[in-house]
Amino acid sequence: MKHYDYIFTGAGLSALMTVYKMVQSGTFKDKSILLLDENTKKTNDRTWCFWKTNDSVWENSISKKWDSALFANEDFRRNLDLKPYQYNMVKGLDFYTQVFDLLSKQDNITFLHQKVLEIEESETIILIQTENVSFSCSKLFNSIYNKQKAENQTKYPLLQQHFIGWFIKSEQPVFNSKQATFMDFSVEQKGNTRFMYVLPTSKTEALLEYTLFSHNHLKTEEYENGIKEYIQKLGITKYEIVEKEQGSIPMTCYPFWKANTKNVLNIGTSGGWTKASTGYTFKNSDKKSSQLIAFLQRETDFTKFHKRTKFWFYDLLLLDILDRKNELGSPIFSSMFKKGNPSLIFKFLDEETSLKEDIQVILKCPKSLFIKALFHVGFKTMK
Repeated sequence: MKHYDYIFTGAGLSALMTVYKMVQSGTFKDKSILLLDENTKKTNDRTWCFWKTNDSVWENSISKKWDSALFANEDFRRNLDLKPYQYNMVKGLDFYTQVFDLLSKQDNITFLHQKVLEIEESETIILIQTENVSFSCSKLFNSIYNKQKAENQTKYPLLQQHFIGWFIKSEQPVFNSKQATFMDFSVEQKGNTRFMYVLPTSKTEALLEYTLFSHNHLKTEEYENGIKEYIQKLGITKYEIVEKEQGSIPMTCYPFWKANTKNVLNIGTSGGWTKASTGYTFKNSDKKSSQLIAFLQRETDFTKFHKRTKFWFYDLLLLDILDRKNELGSPIFSSMFKKGNPSLIFKFLDEETSLKEDIQVILKCPKSLFIKALFHVGFKTMK
């Protein structure tokens, strides 16, 4: 049985970001590191987006940038000037290529295409069993999501951001390649929070995603019918589907970090790294992975890593509302974006605002809904 200093069970976004930054830091050259994942990371299996003000370490993975975004519902449309932010698109394969180009040059890092079956922890060592072999390590980073933890409880709301997306090429030049559609709530809501998300890469090419913040998944044809209707509304009569993608991201404030131990740290979705109120993962994981690198250079007890912030509570309030009245997503987001400062909203969603700035954003939202949620959440979390 081979022993490693660090093992990552699951090589998703958070794990790959963390290992990449471990190499960049230059302080883990003497540590043996193993990544285990049942996916080879050689396909374009997803698309991430994030906003930023400066160049990031992921510049080589960014395939498109926008300085402007559209927010719309059935009553109004607003063009959002994002400056000083830019909205960025990262294709999965480009990200994997950037990461593995660096990792492949490191003698101390191994990636194995293996499915993890079991993890067993004792006080001094952690054992990992895959389909073919066993390993041991001193420290484990786990990003294999255990959805039962969140599903088998009622204290914290659990919704899903679920979607199907089509990359299409249209014969008609209908898209504004300089503007992303952040949220378009003009689609029929049907008792849920539903919107279209559009990332145009040229006048004739775009990714269109039919997206919901709700409890239950739909049948495939319902997502795809929604995309078809939206394409027709755009005036597109002839198009080619170049690629498809789909996903489901848990939206919850469930405290996954309480399962952390001295030697096992849950990261990514399994560690609560996904932004609970929006499902955005890339920027949050980028921040958390940098914090983790700094932590590893000064601490050894993983139970000390997580710190709950005020933004966790803000997210909990929104999820409580959408959990009980799922159709209220459109009016809540619309009230925020109709007259709010776009750059301040993005700063707020990035969890970088002061309390004064928080209040400026929150006051744009329907006050009575959040006051009721405040009492409801307070009662539940105190039980």
